[in-house]
Formats: sequence, structure tokens, C-alpha cells
Amino acid sequence: MANFSPTLEAGGASGASESNNGALAIITMLFFMWGLLTSLNDVLIPHLKAVYTLTYVQAMLVQFCFFGAYFIVSVPAGALIRRIGYQNGVVAGLTVAAAGCAMFYPASLGGYGLFLLAFFVLASGITILQVAANPYVTILGPASSASSRLTLTQAFNALGTTVAPALGGMLILSGAVLTIEDLALLPAAEQLAYKAKEAAAVQGPYLALGGALLALAVFFAVARLPRIAERSAAAGTEVSLMSHRHLVLGAIAIFLYVGGEVAIGSFLINFLGEGHIAGMTAAVAAPYVSYYWGGAMVGRFIGFAVMRRVSPGKALAFNAACSVALIVLAVVGSGSVAMWAILAVGLCNSIMFPTIFSMALHKLGPATGQGSGLLCMAIVGGAIVPFGQGWMADVMGVQMSFLLPAACYLFILYYGLKYAGMYADEKRAA
Repeated sequence: MANFSPTLEAGGASGASESNNGALAIITMLFFMWGLLTSLNDVLIPHLKAVYTLTYVQAMLVQFCFFGAYFIVSVPAGALIRRIGYQNGVVAGLTVAAAGCAMFYPASLGGYGLFLLAFFVLASGITILQVAANPYVTILGPASSASSRLTLTQAFNALGTTVAPALGGMLILSGAVLTIEDLALLPAAEQLAYKAKEAAAVQGPYLALGGALLALAVFFAVARLPRIAERSAAAGTEVSLMSHRHLVLGAIAIFLYVGGEVAIGSFLINFLGEGHIAGMTAAVAAPYVSYYWGGAMVGRFIGFAVMRRVSPGKALAFNAACSVALIVLAVVGSGSVAMWAILAVGLCNSIMFPTIFSMALHKLGPATGQGSGLLCMAIVGGAIVPFGQGWMADVMGVQMSFLLPAACYLFILYYGLKYAGMYADEKRAA
């Protein structure tokens, strides 16, 4: 199979910096929307766990299906984008994501299995967006500042993840959820009616989101964006992706980063509900999840400026080390110390994804497109790591289960230190 690398088409305004800045602003809207949709899972997991009386492992099937789509759909998404183009790929991704949102209406009537299918379809659309948008951002400027641009766009992704928990808490968790013991006291007919009512709480919010995604699809279909051309590798120059060690290790780092970040977010409401931590109800705890994702947003705006002067690898290693220290404090601590320690990990997460992504794609040339697909497949870590933490939570308790994300950040620390000098040549040349 031939390798392809995305490049801006030459000629006209498409190569101008003003045009590139406008395109970057438009693409940033996508990052906000998929951040919003991804973070809403953190609200739905405890909600569905209570409604369907699930174990932690069963509840983590939400993330398993959602992030499992990245692994299954990334390669077909790359092929689709090469065929129809980056802009049409964005439109296709938005349309599929809108269909996934619409499926939440019948899912609320049909049970947990249909919810899982809806999550998979929704994530499939987001995967197409990821495959198209991330490499798009990396080529809208110099390679040495690709991390900075991705960090900026990811800041707006974090804005979406910050808004979603508080919004979802108001719209989905506003009603009082019965405990398993209280629910068991009700007659069978009333139990079914109660579960149907609680499941139906997701209908309005997700139908509204589906409508917004369709509106964005129409907007992108008519927007004038710089044309992106796929440059095929010359015959005989193709190389295996596995020969790029920084890409392979970067894919592992993406797997572990997304897994750790998603696992922490998925368990925050339950963690804050622990009596020796904060003893909060799900509705009260939901806005605090916004602090976790909001920290990432603030950190990304800071990182956008700082990483123009500081080595991306060193910044990545520093943030990973801080994450490990904070998680260990949350595991061994209690009360407000443990609560704020785990929430502060969000600030450390801020630069990790865009930094790892751009470092992993560095100097891949014609293999950039395939490398991006591999990194998007690695997002499946968001399916596997939370599932593993769910098993640990069932066996060891919620608090001890956070040791798994801590182990993920240790590898990211190693990756940052190993490639701390990656952009030294470009900076000297500049």
C-alpha cells in the first residue's frame, strides 16, 4: 500500500498565513465539539450504573465501546479521507456522530445494550474527525511549532470537556437517583417505570447535540478551507511504520495517556462519593469533574505560550512526573487533600496528547498519514485502561484502582525524557 502525506496545495490564498489562521480557527470548532461529547461519558457512566445496577466493570463498557471505535474505525477512516478529501471527511464524521447522538433516543427505551451501540456509532464519527483534523493542524505552519498549534486547538477541546460535566449534571443527574436498596423495595412495575424515566433523561440533551452536529456538517460542507493534497511516496521509498521508533513509542504513550486520562475522569464521581473522600452525591460531584477537565484547558493555553520556548519532551516529562505524584497522594490520602490532588491531574494532562502526537509524527514525511492513523488507533487505550481500572475497583476499591493510571504516566515520563531534544536542530536553524 502506498504511503501518503498531507500537504497544503500550492497556489492562491491557500498558502497564505492569513488563510491558514482562518482554517485553524474553523478546525478548532471541531475540537470543542468532540471534547464535549467525550466528557459527557463521565456523567453518563455513574448514571447508567445506577439505573441498570451495574458493576464497575460493566459500567466501563461505555468507555470500552466508545474508545474501541478508535481502534476499529481509524484505518477505514484514513482510507475514506484519502478518497473524499479532508474537508469532506470532516463532514462525514460530523454526520456519523450526529446519527450516534440520535440513537440515544431509542436506546433509552431499549436498554443498556443499545446505549453501548449508540456510543460506538458516536465515537466512530469522532474518530473520522480525529483522523482528518489532527494532521490538518500539524501542517498549517512550521513543524517546530506543530506541538504549540495542537496544544492551542486542544485547549478548546478541553473547553468542551470542561463544560460537559456541569451541563450534563444539570440536565441528566438533576433528579434523585435511588440506591439499589431503595429500588429493591419498590414493586416490579414501579422499578421498570423508574428505570425507564431515568434512562429517558438523556434523550433531550443528545438530540440537541445531534442537531448541532448536523448544523456544523452543513457549515463545513460550504466553508472555504485551504485544499489539502495527499502526496504519494516515490516508488521504492516506502518504509515500515515500525522502523520509526519514536512513532512506535509515541503510539504506546498515546494508548497509556488516553487510557489514564479517561479512567480518572470515569471514576471521579464515584471517587468523590466515597465517604472518606467527600461523600458527595452524583449530582453534587458532577460539576467537580469540570475542574478536572478545566485544568487541562487552562494548562493548554499556558502550554501554547510556554512550549514555544521549552522543549516539548521536557515539558511532557515534567507534567507526567507531577501526575504520578498527585495520583499517589490521592491514593494514600483522604478528604479534601485526596480530592484536590486527583482533580489537579487534569492540569498536568493539558499538553500531553498534542505533544505526544506531534513528537510521534516528527519527520515521518510520506508516512505522516499512516502514522496519524496508527496514533488514532492507539486511542483505544481509553477503552482498555478504564476497563482494567474497573476490575481493580471491584476487587480493591475505587481509591486503590487509581494506581493503574499512575503506572500509565510513568511510561509517558520515560517518553518525554527520551526525546527531550527532538526539535533541537529546527530551533538552531531558526
